[in-house]
Amino acid sequence: MASVEVFKGKTALVTGASSGIGLEFCRQLAGIGANLVMVSNQETQLADCVRQISSDSGVRVDCLCLDLTRPDCAERLLEHTDSLGIEVDLLINNAGIFSFAPLLDTPDGKINAFVDLHMRAVTALCVAYGRRMCQRGGGYILNMSSMSCWMPMPGLAMYSATKAYIRAMSRALHCELRESGVSVTVACPGGISTTLFGLPDNLMRLALRLGAVDTPEHFVRKALKKTARRRQQYINGLLNRLAIVFVASLPRRLRLTIKHRLLDRGITRP
Repeated sequence: MASVEVFKGKTALVTGASSGIGLEFCRQLAGIGANLVMVSNQETQLADCVRQISSDSGVRVDCLCLDLTRPDCAERLLEHTDSLGIEVDLLINNAGIFSFAPLLDTPDGKINAFVDLHMRAVTALCVAYGRRMCQRGGGYILNMSSMSCWMPMPGLAMYSATKAYIRAMSRALHCELRESGVSVTVACPGGISTTLFGLPDNLMRLALRLGAVDTPEHFVRKALKKTARRRQQYINGLLNRLAIVFVASLPRRLRLTIKHRLLDRGITRP
């Protein structure tokens, strides 16, 4: 059974690499001995992370500051890695956004960003680098979906819908590429203790104690193992797998009660 050591000496491209789960992917991959291409739209933060990881690990770390909502993002990124003579062995589509607001109250720009970042960019990068991997006869793709893809809640329409697209596309692509030596894994985590969801510190600590939220370190370690083993899908934690069935069966009135009494109090709208 393959282990994460298969990534040693390989090159991983990670989007959303300057913070949260993306940065943790970079740290753990560098610790294994994988070279990195770190991609983020946060230029200063990205440069700091590149210096730190390069200094701590000694692996090759390249980077590109790029807005992945651009329609030409895949072409620009492929041109960048080609110019450096880099072949990407592991593509991790991690970049994402989150907001909690009714759909009709969500600014048009935010709606477009969900579609561009979660759907168009992920698809374009899978196609661009997937083709290269197929030509070489091997590679790995890890796409970040979410547990919310099974259970859309009021206030999470764009997030859950676009994450559902990532899961459906990834599972289909896994089947299409299985004979080419290229595997596609989709990770569908429950809550992770990062700043993405905007939970207050006290609620985040409670969620960690209850096991409803995972740490980035533990989640990334397991996700890389599943990817190395060419698994089709990874959902972290038994509680999350059970919650998919439970939350999906909630009546509409109860979903609205959860939204009004819990989520509206803890999460700031855009």
